Amino acid sequence: MIPVTRLDGTELLVNAELVERIEQTPDTLITLINGESLIVREAPDELMRRIVAYKQQIHAAYRPRLVERHGVAR
Repeated sequence: MIPVTRLDGTELLVNAELVERIEQTPDTLITLINGESLIVREAPDELMRRIVAYKQQIHAAYRPRLVERHGVAR
């Protein structure tokens, strides 16, 4: 989950795995795979940074298990 801020200032968490696309129209529009969309204050590049950081964190949590099971460090 990544934190985002709606235009009215309310904060919420978005499941980064469900983000289909991010557009600047001129506000930032997040479209989810279920068709829902959100307009948020964050710029697209900031959202991408948060999504990448989230995914790196998830993959880092599984890395020790891969080494333990397969003897492979990636």
